[in-house]
Amino acid sequence: MSNSYSSLCDDFYLDMYLNTKLGLPRQRDTILAFFERIQKQFPSMGCFSRDENNKYYLEEDRNTGQCRWITLEIDRIGSGVVNPSSFEDAYNQDRLVIELVPYMLSVNHLDIDSLDVTFAMDFDYAGSHDEVIAEALFGSTAFNCLLDLPAARPIAFSPTVVVAISDDCLTQGRISIESKTSVYEPREKRPVVDEAISLSFTIRQYPSSAEKFDALKSFENQCRLAEELMAEKIVPNFVQPLINVIAQKRLT
Repeated sequence: MSNSYSSLCDDFYLDMYLNTKLGLPRQRDTILAFFERIQKQFPSMGCFSRDENNKYYLEEDRNTGQCRWITLEIDRIGSGVVNPSSFEDAYNQDRLVIELVPYMLSVNHLDIDSLDVTFAMDFDYAGSHDEVIAEALFGSTAFNCLLDLPAARPIAFSPTVVVAISDDCLTQGRISIESKTSVYEPREKRPVVDEAISLSFTIRQYPSSAEKFDALKSFENQCRLAEELMAEKIVPNFVQPLINVIAQKRLT
């Protein structure tokens, strides 16, 4: 499926995270062999680094507008593509990671704590992010009554909601909208510079204790669920209102 979401936002992200119960290998040869195998499949991923928290990165040049990346943390493996040309383009990278980790990082079904598939969007806006979020998403809710108070204005509107979407509660959906406006900025009347309102939607799957967890099978199901809910729920009820309010405020 082609990526139609890039036209709705300034940057679109499709990410996968495999969270483990035990710590991941820290041996030099193991880490380098894993990333070398990834690079063999995606030769343009030539930037390898480690940060102060011993988080390892393999990624493409971030300045091109499109960027693949893989991360290896203490107990989490991440894989993602910024502005992918298609969903399948990002999924193929994620599938490779899932297929490799049992053999190259010794992660088996017992070690998997959860698997996340995330669709995320950034919306550039130099004004108050909190005002945009409040107007777009809270206008007809009970929270809006607080904004009727004298001199009231939104200063910390970054809602996050998690819902179970399976009877056993092991499959969960998480929607988060993050404002980058500091609580001090409205008082100081300083604009937000080079920051974006971020929206992310995650389908998380926890393994069942009753059966062996098949990470690849779960990944395929989570991608299908994420695509369906993005199209049916997230875009019309969250993304479109944010787009509309940002457009209106830019005209005033």
